[in-house]
Amino acid sequence: MVSEPAPFPDRGKLHAAVVAAFEARILSGELKVGDRLPSEAEIGRQYNISTRSVREGLQILETKGLVRRRHGERAEVVRDDVGQFLGSLAETVRALFARDADYLVQLMDVRRMFELEVVGRLAAGEGVLDGDIAKALESMRDAAERQDFTDYATGDAAFHKALVQALGNEILSTVYGNLYALITDVIRVTSRVPSKTMREGVAEHEHIFALIKAGNAAGSQSAMREHIDNSTAYLQQAISAAKNQQNGPTK
Repeated sequence: MVSEPAPFPDRGKLHAAVVAAFEARILSGELKVGDRLPSEAEIGRQYNISTRSVREGLQILETKGLVRRRHGERAEVVRDDVGQFLGSLAETVRALFARDADYLVQLMDVRRMFELEVVGRLAAGEGVLDGDIAKALESMRDAAERQDFTDYATGDAAFHKALVQALGNEILSTVYGNLYALITDVIRVTSRVPSKTMREGVAEHEHIFALIKAGNAAGSQSAMREHIDNSTAYLQQAISAAKNQQNGPTK
């Protein structure tokens, strides 16, 4: 008896086996970040499909964030490459700011969401309040004594970053770290708006830290919210002043 030939697979699903197989190997850790997939020709031979179908499968894997393709190179596994992804994200955000400074106000909203959660959990006993926080405060005090605005702004940003890192959440620290340069820029802008002296600013940060150390979660969140809300208002004033200056005097 002559056996019936195997039916041709659905052409629209030829790449599905490639996607399923490599996705499983990447998610299981068999293929690690930095590993290279076989060439398109090799994959095609292995799954008995055309290189066109292989490319369709690789495109889906790339869309899912599991691989990265470059012309002339085999696809590279990039899953869990959080730092590289977020670095690209930060550059995209910076490009938005360059086109429209109002995006800086949205960054302050992101800070508020991050930092209120952070100080509340630190006050509740999570994380470790290490020396980086105290070091940042000391840097701010020293800068205030010397009336060094640049060093003060750098210390201010370092204080907030140290709080986030103290929680011990690596992904949150990576996200915040990649936005750190942008946040430092915002602090420099907001601190230039006439509102309070650098010494008053130091006292405000010391108060937040004291509430955290005292275990006052609600108080530390309230103080941080007020601090960021005030900074947002100063930022909006600075942006408005810059726009007025750019547009020139009205007639």
